[in-house]
Amino acid sequence: MMSIRIYDTMKREKLELDAIRKNRINIFVCGPTVYDLCHIGHARTYIAYDIIVRYLRSRGYSVFYLMNITDVDDKIINRAKEAGEDPLALSDAMTKEFYKDLDSLDINSVNLFAKASQHIPEIITQVRQLIEKRCAYEVDGDVFFSISNFADYGRLSHQKPEELDKHRIDPDPRKKNPGDFALWKAHKPGELSWESPWGNGRPGWHIEDTAITGCYFGPRYDIHGGAVELIFPHHEAEIAQAESASGQHPMVNFWVHTGILRIKGEKMAKSLKNFIPIREALAKHHPEAIRLYFASSHYRSQVDFDEENIRKAAQTIESIYAVLNRIRGLAKTSSNKAESNKELISTLERRKKEFHAAMEDDFNTPVAISSLIAFSHEMDKIVDKGTCLGDLKQVLTTFAEFGNVIGILGAKEEEKSKEAMVPDLMNLLLEIREELRKKGDWTYADSIRDKLNRIGIVVEDQATGPQWKRSMSKP
Repeated sequence: MMSIRIYDTMKREKLELDAIRKNRINIFVCGPTVYDLCHIGHARTYIAYDIIVRYLRSRGYSVFYLMNITDVDDKIINRAKEAGEDPLALSDAMTKEFYKDLDSLDINSVNLFAKASQHIPEIITQVRQLIEKRCAYEVDGDVFFSISNFADYGRLSHQKPEELDKHRIDPDPRKKNPGDFALWKAHKPGELSWESPWGNGRPGWHIEDTAITGCYFGPRYDIHGGAVELIFPHHEAEIAQAESASGQHPMVNFWVHTGILRIKGEKMAKSLKNFIPIREALAKHHPEAIRLYFASSHYRSQVDFDEENIRKAAQTIESIYAVLNRIRGLAKTSSNKAESNKELISTLERRKKEFHAAMEDDFNTPVAISSLIAFSHEMDKIVDKGTCLGDLKQVLTTFAEFGNVIGILGAKEEEKSKEAMVPDLMNLLLEIREELRKKGDWTYADSIRDKLNRIGIVVEDQATGPQWKRSMSKP
């Protein structure tokens, strides 16, 4: 196994992955605040971590991937008031919609989703620990964390407390320091609440995550992920809470952050009302096209949302599928005694080495995808020569290996049996169509082509005969 290097936001450099428990990795990623449907910016972030976890598992790591669901929050309460709903009923409904979106994008690597509302005892325990250690104080039923008692506050964002963005700090004259943040919020009329030693109330945003990770991972774990805009105040607050409560540091070995998704020059956000819901994007584009589009940029880079580039990603996948389906057909008919092809094996090994080298260099998906595309083109040319094709099963295995990491080139489990029949059925249909063309029945032959096109299969008549491919664009 080659060494994997990951960029750590804290140290601002790439470091070799060294798991706390040998080949077992615990990773936590901040989930959504479920007051509305998730947008394509969320998709960018969660696809990135899905690919990271897929790759780690493909290299033999046992990964436990934990994601929280923020279902107790001011935004949820305010939205529920507007709609005349119970806040937890609203958040539960939106959580189910979130799961549907993840499933549609084939994001399936998360082991456990943990709701804040289901971890109130753990939250209260951690708040109590912080008060006992004099890292927090209570005022009128509210509990605040005292940043003055945590010397390293600001080390993730590389700022001193006085330099931190004051626009992201809630003003409150009762605080000892303006930067102190809420751990527990006293109950207000009409809001949901739970009993606590400080009176009825609910948790603050930051404490939800550290209570959850402490519950499942303990005081230290390997990787914490989230969007870059969460560095301050959210992740800065998490470090202060967790390390103060446990007395152990660092809380996390690697801080991994995804870049911002922009639309028309602005960050995509619900608050700016410029967001595109995931399901709206899926109504226009195939999920594999969306995955390839986002993976074509490095996870840490800023991306400008571009519909045309998603369509180009769809065309790229179509061309790879065309080669893949061709090789699948040849692999079924080739003899087990067919000679080995040295050029094929050499190309295969070189591209695999490139793919893994890219992924092990801070999960560099753009370079990895370039290797996949080049591999597809080269295999197509080698197959054109039509000699020494005894290694096609290895080629298919390599396509599957690359595709499984990126989350493309494969059907879901319930579709696999049907998927396996497609090449045979298509070849049969094309044979029937060719017979019709030879007999001069152009109307019926064109009808077959047009009907296939309407269900997402494109037939192209070439000098060497008809070829078919999937269309990644929605018909």
